[in-house]
Amino acid sequence: MPSLAWLSDVGVYQVNRLDAHSDHRYYATMEEAEAGGAMPLRHSLNGTWKFSYAANPASRAEDFYRPDFDCGGWDDIEVPGHIQLQGWGRPQYVNTMYPWDGLDGLRPPDVSQTSNPVGSYATTFELPMSMKDRPVFISFQGVESAFYVWLNGEFVGYGEDSFTPSEFDLTPYVREGDNKLAVEVYQRSTGSWLEDQDFWRFSGIFRDVYLYTIPGVHVRDLFVRADLDDTYTTGLLSADLLLENAPLAPRAAAKLELKDAAGAVVATGTGEFAGGRLKLSLDVGRVERWSAENPYLYKACISVYNGQGELAEAIVQNVGFRRFEMKDKLMCLNGERIVFKGVNRHEFNCRRGRAITREDMLWDIATLKRNNINAVRTSHYPNQTLWYELCDEYGVYVIDEMNLESHGSWQKMGAVEPSWNVPGNRPEWRDIVMDRARSMLERDKNHPSILIWSCGNESYAGEVILQVSNYFREADPGRLVHYEGVFHNREYDETSDMESRMYAKPADIEAYLQADPAKPYISCEYMHAMGNSVGGLHKYTELENKYPMYQGGFIWDYIDQALVKKDRYGREFLAYGGDFEDRPTDYSFCGNGIVYADRTVTPKMQEVKFLYQNYKLAPSANGVKIVNESLFAGTDGLSLVYRLYYEGTEIASGRAEVSVPAQTSAFVPFGLPDVSDKPGEYWIDASLVLAEATAWAEAGFEIAFGQTTFLVPGAEKPLPEGPLRVVEGDVNIGVAGNGFAVLFSKQAGSLVSLRYGSREMIAVPPYPQFWRATTDNDKGVSLAYSAGAWLAATAARKCDGVLLSEEKGTVTVSFDYIFGIGADVRVAVAYTVFADGSVRVRSKYRGAAGLPNLPMFGLSFKLSADYDETEWYAMGPEENYIDRVHGARLGTFRRKVTELASRYLVPQESGNRTGVRRVRLTDATGAGLELNASLSTPVECSVSHYTALELENAAHPWELPQPHYTVVTVAGRQMGVGGDDSWGAPVHREYQIPADGELAFEFTLSRATPR
Repeated sequence: MPSLAWLSDVGVYQVNRLDAHSDHRYYATMEEAEAGGAMPLRHSLNGTWKFSYAANPASRAEDFYRPDFDCGGWDDIEVPGHIQLQGWGRPQYVNTMYPWDGLDGLRPPDVSQTSNPVGSYATTFELPMSMKDRPVFISFQGVESAFYVWLNGEFVGYGEDSFTPSEFDLTPYVREGDNKLAVEVYQRSTGSWLEDQDFWRFSGIFRDVYLYTIPGVHVRDLFVRADLDDTYTTGLLSADLLLENAPLAPRAAAKLELKDAAGAVVATGTGEFAGGRLKLSLDVGRVERWSAENPYLYKACISVYNGQGELAEAIVQNVGFRRFEMKDKLMCLNGERIVFKGVNRHEFNCRRGRAITREDMLWDIATLKRNNINAVRTSHYPNQTLWYELCDEYGVYVIDEMNLESHGSWQKMGAVEPSWNVPGNRPEWRDIVMDRARSMLERDKNHPSILIWSCGNESYAGEVILQVSNYFREADPGRLVHYEGVFHNREYDETSDMESRMYAKPADIEAYLQADPAKPYISCEYMHAMGNSVGGLHKYTELENKYPMYQGGFIWDYIDQALVKKDRYGREFLAYGGDFEDRPTDYSFCGNGIVYADRTVTPKMQEVKFLYQNYKLAPSANGVKIVNESLFAGTDGLSLVYRLYYEGTEIASGRAEVSVPAQTSAFVPFGLPDVSDKPGEYWIDASLVLAEATAWAEAGFEIAFGQTTFLVPGAEKPLPEGPLRVVEGDVNIGVAGNGFAVLFSKQAGSLVSLRYGSREMIAVPPYPQFWRATTDNDKGVSLAYSAGAWLAATAARKCDGVLLSEEKGTVTVSFDYIFGIGADVRVAVAYTVFADGSVRVRSKYRGAAGLPNLPMFGLSFKLSADYDETEWYAMGPEENYIDRVHGARLGTFRRKVTELASRYLVPQESGNRTGVRRVRLTDATGAGLELNASLSTPVECSVSHYTALELENAAHPWELPQPHYTVVTVAGRQMGVGGDDSWGAPVHREYQIPADGELAFEFTLSRATPR
């Protein structure tokens, strides 16, 4: 009889579960098999089930599985799906701590009996005709975290491991007519100690459930190896087949045909099963090799015959010929050093949690390919089978990671303390951990996209994980093995074939690489992309060409884990930890994606796409140098597009077909007009675009770009001519001319009015700005604590002097400011009014020693929110910062003010642009204000409906007020955003702003007229 004691028994992780096996598909005919699609011998049980929720085992409906128990009055639940996202319990987000920390005083393998929610599922099915008089099995592709199964009142089995299939034999329990299937799901079990990943804690049947049957002769397990010879040109194919119930299938045989992508047979082999096993080997000859750059797939068509020579089963398995190996201390694919340009990816949907759909996966694959991301680490559990099939087909390298993370058992608030770490060296944990490894490898072993097996994540180190690593090597020597945790205990260094660290600084990685290391290096997690982040990514990618043993990394992470929730007024927003009254929680630490939770791309992706480019373009007036860093792919299929711009306007363009083989470079000439006779700023864009549409992007989609700018000097423009009238009052200084008036206040200590005709442009006067709304990374280094005096300096300044000066054609009013942060800190802002109504603004900062670095040095002012249209001549189109500007390009672009701020989970600094030459801020009629900076000394600028303090004080976007202003912040310099990590890594020194220097910037305000 089933027992609740199994939930806390480390020795019981499955009862009556079938052995893990490959995820291949099988059909009755080869025509069906080659067509693919739904398997006739499967029957989905997805859909609406009856459901009862209990907060703990004692309050569950204990006898619900009995045939005479009526579940008809129960609620409905959708399968697949999470319990907590369908109205029961609550989702909980925690990172490293266990979700019961502080609520239950537990130690492994104990499980609370008072706070362990139970979901009781029931459905009925009638056996399809195709399954009559045949064995019947059931497959649960994913159930979190432990479950018991009954059919028609009979106990069927028990399983743990949330992320690999659990399958059971239903044959003894199936009957004619309706069959009652009952499943009891427990949120917590012994397995929960091994599933402490950085994610939302859900439970339930969240992946597909289906019945299946098998023919009389059936290949239960298939292992296809598609290798290359030592020249990396000739294919070597082997297929290991294991029959189900071999004694019942005497003289069974199989034929293997290998077909290329066009359907032509390129090799054939046959053989008879002996003892239920058959190994077929083929010398294929010269083959097309599989890689992410050219994911060429063959089809291994396997016909299985019974003893009478009749076709019993047809299997088609996609095959990619490739060799992945360690060669001269380098990881090599098909003989070439590989560089992983990767991301860590959770399965996640903002409405469905981890119960993601095919459409989600296709969107993700296209997004990876469109942004030059060539690799994914399945953090930190095996994904749905479909994901690997798509990676095979589209070309994505995969680190397949087993379902193991015990972070909270050895790291507490950042401190390493492994006194009760699991699995460690505890022999009683070996079998449950090894089962997870075996379940992953046996299911996923046929996918060419998987290059590396990973022993899990952040589980410290020890003998158990070392044994897992050795199992991977023995069972599948054609792949390498990864594990990061040995960094904490070098006694188990041989667990990982490569050195793998998390969030190491570039300098630390360089120190490792310079010390004649024994293993190549990858960053299994780096560039913590929380909120406004990914600054300094170039410092990592620059190591790729400098050190051959640096072989790339995987950004943390791909998608924000935020859930759709409604506020008290019924408006949807993206919620994070704590928003569901979940405690304990790690709040917004789930927002680390380069993709927003609603599957739109964040501005951070702009930098990732550029720095992950395989093609580097360096244009000049005569042509472009193209460096092709691809391993195998030339520029065939790509077209070169080049354009010449003059101060934001395209003046010439061209297109050329190019041929630059992999790992070579070439200079491609092109003809552009001579521009030496017209002063101003020019730039040349050169892009490689798709010549034809692919499955993941349309024709013309840009793969890579490069840009160069240059100035043609000219004579200085003469001063505008016209009358200027100056009125110096007791409180105010007024300057007026034809069609405009400017007012300066000695009392307010600033420009207070800039009026063009009847339009007042200044809603709130300009003031020196030192503070920005802290980013998540700023909070991680306690910026408000260490540099909060600059927040006070921004909010409380004192005008220490006003000076009026007049020269021919100009009037200047200067304000000097002092600050409580330090007696020697001074800022001078000088406004020079010209006869055409333009106002040049010059701001100078003089610092002092002993003060914290400045977040920024700028000037901020407000316009009416009616001015909500912007046009930029700057670096863009997406936000950029001094340490995240490589992927930006000089250009002109237009955005509404509401579109400039980024939608990070927690409001923070965003929307900045560097290299700003010009910004127009206009209303619906096209009238408004224009800001211009020198082409040689551009400024930084952001435009928002909110001040830094309003953003600082909001924990959610819905806490921000309704827009009343358009806030313009012009900066001579803003510090970078950083991203090495989000809990203590400062912005790199060269992207900080020392407080003891002198800074200056200038720009000009003028009337923007309708175009």
